[in-house]
Amino acid sequence: MPFPFEVPFKEVQGNPDTFIDKVFLSLSSDFLTMPRGKGFIEYPVFEQGYEELKRVTGGFRQLDDEEIVETVFRVPIVLVVLRSMLGFTPPEWAYAATELSSVEIPQNAARTLDRNVRVNPLKPIRPNHGVTTQRIRALIETACRLLSETAPHAPGMIHRLDKADTRNGLSSLQPLADLGVPYAMLLYERFLGRPFAGHRDSVSELVGDVLETAIEAVLSATGISFRKTRRAERINGFDQAPDFIIPDEFNPQVVIEAKITEDDGTARDKVTRVQHLGELSTRDLQPGESPRFEVIACIAGRGFKVRREDMKKLILSTRGKVFTLANIDRLVACSRLAEFKTR
Repeated sequence: MPFPFEVPFKEVQGNPDTFIDKVFLSLSSDFLTMPRGKGFIEYPVFEQGYEELKRVTGGFRQLDDEEIVETVFRVPIVLVVLRSMLGFTPPEWAYAATELSSVEIPQNAARTLDRNVRVNPLKPIRPNHGVTTQRIRALIETACRLLSETAPHAPGMIHRLDKADTRNGLSSLQPLADLGVPYAMLLYERFLGRPFAGHRDSVSELVGDVLETAIEAVLSATGISFRKTRRAERINGFDQAPDFIIPDEFNPQVVIEAKITEDDGTARDKVTRVQHLGELSTRDLQPGESPRFEVIACIAGRGFKVRREDMKKLILSTRGKVFTLANIDRLVACSRLAEFKTR
């Protein structure tokens, strides 16, 4: 059975279910593995930060802002340990600090600070009178305040600090630091927060790069001119820029969307995006006229294998031009990209 990009579109329209099965068979998933990426923290490094914080606080019996600030400048990974104790993302911590202090901490600044620490977790930070030093102090002061307080209770609600280690302020921290956490509680809080969630979010673009890199390699190997767009870039004629435009945005003849997802809900959103490109390619055309540009979808991940109706929409909106990592080597030969091949 051929792939939908290997036969005339009328044949695809006449028997879409068979082609859905064919695409499903070529999809694979790597959800069990993630790229480490720049800024991945090995456990021994994280533990070094934890032990430094434990030492300077006397086993979490006293949180002295100034001593912790000094420790963070000397061993920056301590800042990540503090954030992990709170259970906050960098933007959430920044928001809390802005609310509880007189220092404004933009979310992007918090993300940048956190990433810089993760990239150089043991490289001392030189304190000065600049805005970064003020922000670090505000973050630490906020953390010390929140970790020292008892988590409030409200009917029908759960507070973010109502965790085994922060539920009752310092009196919760001390026994856990001394004795450890019961395994059932560890599993429960992991269930609420998902293992590796923060890291998975931080490398989401790297996961997408696997597919985009494969597309670039195919286009470059055949000498095809292409424009790869940047994230959230504005391109005239497109309300949402496609990932690749061939030969360029001034004369789009082929557009490629590269989509990876391990979640069926996200897959539906990504199919809708490709559908919209298909609609743009045929908008205001007269009967019998060819689309203004060809739409190609390159996909990966188990999320696309869940809903048959979504895959049907994807195949029809691209007129059969749906490729996966398993057959991306056919990308040029089985599409209009062949018209732009120079080698």
